[in-house]
Amino acid sequence: MTETAASTPLVRIDGPIATIVLNRPAQRNALHDADLHALLEACARLDADTSVRVVVLAANTAGQKRPVFCAGYNLGGFDDEGHGPGLFEKVPDAIEAMRPVTICALKGSVYGGATDLALACDLRVGLAGTEFRMPAAALGLHYYPSGLRRYVTRLGPDLAKRAFLTAKALPIEALAAVGAFESVAPDADAFDATLAALATTVAGLAPLAAQSTKRSLNEIAEGRWDLPALRERERVAHASEDFAEGRAAVAAKRPPRFTGR
Repeated sequence: MTETAASTPLVRIDGPIATIVLNRPAQRNALHDADLHALLEACARLDADTSVRVVVLAANTAGQKRPVFCAGYNLGGFDDEGHGPGLFEKVPDAIEAMRPVTICALKGSVYGGATDLALACDLRVGLAGTEFRMPAAALGLHYYPSGLRRYVTRLGPDLAKRAFLTAKALPIEALAAVGAFESVAPDADAFDATLAALATTVAGLAPLAAQSTKRSLNEIAEGRWDLPALRERERVAHASEDFAEGRAAVAAKRPPRFTGR
């Protein structure tokens, strides 16, 4: 990223792939209330744009001695009426609920509440040598319920306890070892190539099937087993033009051209 002036998150759309960029690199991309409102607006906008199939959550790390994706929430905001954790919690909840498949591009370390932004995404790409730290208990804070749920369902109870009950930084490699990352790139150049390849691959999936499957997997992970709803999504995908196109593409040995219908 080449931006130098700090701002609320930026949004770019390139065909089916949208990117939200945290843009306060000199402040280690710490999130202010204005950033949280901008993120909520971006999520709503991209969710409503059916041409968007993938949303990448990234950060501007230009000029940082050690890359930091996000240092978490600006602690001064906790004293503001109507803000603080109540407002913050809405952001990862909104990311998790988005229709497009989401990818967190962790090209740097991540701290505090920003770890939940990463866990709220469907897929994650990390950079070797970076870290993941949750200091809530060290600050006297009991974390909000949906964030605890994401920690347990994404990382498992043992690693979630290690994160919360030691407040120590976890190497990205430790999270990758339990399957929380699609991949961990060895350097910045490899990271960019890995992220671009992953986003392109996901954008090439049949959107109706990918998005409905994402919804079903999230519901199952939360213990919300609704067999009629799952069967209906299965039926809709089976009857879709995309499924016919996928079979035709395989038979013709060509890339499919999915439309989401």
